[in-house]
Amino acid sequence: MESQSQVLERLRTAFESRVTIPEKFRRTQLTNLMSMIKDNEEQIVNALHKDLTKPKFEAILSEVEIVMNELHCALSNLTSWMQPEYVSKNLATKLDECFVRREPLGVVLIIGPWNYPMQLLIVPLIGAIAAGNCVVIKPSEVSAATDNLITELIPKYLSKDCYAVVRGGAKETQALLKNRFDHIFYTGSQAVARVVLQAAAVHLTPVTLELGGKCPCLIYGRVNATAAAHRLVWSKFFNAGQSCVAPDYVLCSKATCDALVPALRQVLEDFYGSDIQKSPDMSRIVTPKHWTRLMGLLNRTKGKVIVGGEHDEKDRYIAPTVVVDVAEDDALMEEEIFGPILPILTIESLEESIKLTKTKEKPLAFYVFSDESSVVKKVLENSSSGGFCSNDGIVHMALPGLPFGGVGNSGFGHYHGHWGFEAFSHQRAVMLRGWALEKLNALRYPPYSDEKLSWLRWTTSPKSCSIM
Repeated sequence: MESQSQVLERLRTAFESRVTIPEKFRRTQLTNLMSMIKDNEEQIVNALHKDLTKPKFEAILSEVEIVMNELHCALSNLTSWMQPEYVSKNLATKLDECFVRREPLGVVLIIGPWNYPMQLLIVPLIGAIAAGNCVVIKPSEVSAATDNLITELIPKYLSKDCYAVVRGGAKETQALLKNRFDHIFYTGSQAVARVVLQAAAVHLTPVTLELGGKCPCLIYGRVNATAAAHRLVWSKFFNAGQSCVAPDYVLCSKATCDALVPALRQVLEDFYGSDIQKSPDMSRIVTPKHWTRLMGLLNRTKGKVIVGGEHDEKDRYIAPTVVVDVAEDDALMEEEIFGPILPILTIESLEESIKLTKTKEKPLAFYVFSDESSVVKKVLENSSSGGFCSNDGIVHMALPGLPFGGVGNSGFGHYHGHWGFEAFSHQRAVMLRGWALEKLNALRYPPYSDEKLSWLRWTTSPKSCSIM
């Protein structure tokens, strides 16, 4: 079995051979990755069910189709992404060829999470491959069945010289981070992100951090309570609430809350039946440790559990739970919940709700439900978040054309589609210059004069020329 340093040496040698540079190689690897997903869809679904009791429907939708859509996007656009981007010029550079050249960074590390262990590992991998990098892939050991499957499949479908899976827990990951990479892409918690950043700082390695936070959902103005309940229940309790972009808490008026709660109760029964624990469409909490943390939050809340609250430690089950009369300083408001618990805070004023969200760290996503465009616009213009979606939840992250990433405490850097290609590329500025116009160039040579300076300022002004 290779050591971590041997794996890195193998990948570094492959990158330096420039085997990953040609478009044909990149396209072949992306096509092989697509075959990996197609050929093993049933195994992927089974692994996700073992790890999270994830329903087949949710597994296909969030872990297979999103990946396939990203692959189709990359394969359809790879040629254009790789082309030089020519820039505007002035008179002084009229005869020069000036463009931005996308170049691979080198050997990069991708560390995946456990909640969407296939999607959140493979989608950044698509960007890294498309950009021409060699990649060390570190799946989460928490989602053990998916970890095993990825470790088995990657060497079968991708070049062993250029892509490698490294396994292990915190100890092995910390050892891995001591090595020098050309980029580190991490998805997970803020606590581990700080460890990643400290390790990257030793080598001045650039980092993309995809984190999370408490994503608010503001419900104000005219709203269809039933439609809002359908979309809120689906986005909140998808994957048992273990989504970094799930609505974390609701802010609304007392009247809206009174209309929303019975709608939520009815929708939960419509979706999952009267005995939700027996529903095949409800995931489980990933580990006993995570279950205990969530129950600790629920036990400490001073709010009123008005829907759900049932739990089963042996089954790692927590019912979709709605808590009302929640104060701003409640236990449920201290940290990202990351589970099937939805606190509702009643605040009469939209302005006060916006003000409350600003006391929290900037979230990965921000949601507003309202039939009134003025409400949506006001929230959009007076908030900051990684992404924003009105009248729905989590769906914005499924579109390859939109960048996905955080801001502030919810992370930095983004990916998906072309943004993923850019994340793993170096944008190299290139000016190809010949020997013409030496008389014009003489304006910048000593001895200096005010006349030369005046002419030089004119030739370098964007007003002097604007050709590509």
